[in-house]
Amino acid sequence: MTNAKALILLIEDDAPTRRFLKSSLGGHGWRIAEAETGKLGLAAAKGQNPDLIVLDLGLPDLDGVAVVRCLRQAGDIPILILSARSQEADKINALDAGADDYLTKPFSTGELEARIRALLRRVAKIAVQHHVFQVGDLTVDLTRRKVSKAGAEIHLTPIEYRLLGLLIRHTGLVVTHRQLLREVWGAEHAQDTHYLRIYMGQLRHKLETDPARPRYLLTEVGVGYRLLASEI
Repeated sequence: MTNAKALILLIEDDAPTRRFLKSSLGGHGWRIAEAETGKLGLAAAKGQNPDLIVLDLGLPDLDGVAVVRCLRQAGDIPILILSARSQEADKINALDAGADDYLTKPFSTGELEARIRALLRRVAKIAVQHHVFQVGDLTVDLTRRKVSKAGAEIHLTPIEYRLLGLLIRHTGLVVTHRQLLREVWGAEHAQDTHYLRIYMGQLRHKLETDPARPRYLLTEVGVGYRLLASEI
């Protein structure tokens, strides 16, 4: 499936917004499917196998976060939240539930389209099973579990490598503190954010030229961390 011909499922109860999105996104060659409720959206996701879902949180029948959880139980379809809810807690809840990205209304169509392209590119890379991640002078051979910077091999502890590997799997996207703690240390450590500060500090000292001004391991204040997908 090429980026241009990808099928995007819009789960949005507001008809004018759906019409606008269908016109805007369809103009870029993407195919569009629509659902106006959470239940219809889940049925469409199962029956039509979309390549990406754009989901509103304020649905009339189900809360959008519950829809995210159901979608995640069924598979790994990229989910982009498009919502009027702009509070930090709403973003964290949606991302923790399994959403891949979050954009608040009102929004720029250019930014929405760019985020969709980025998510589809990430899926395409996973599909062809690239085993080497590279950004700038940082290279990670995922098959041999080797990390190097500017050609020099760098030793990481097992926890440092698991943390870096999780960020690589979500390259370019925000991974919340809770998700990182849960997947690297276990659910019982989901509140132990000091673990993250310590290990992210260690990773930055090993991987960044200037740990105080990181190029690759970026902080999303109050939410989590993001690994840069590519250098501008």
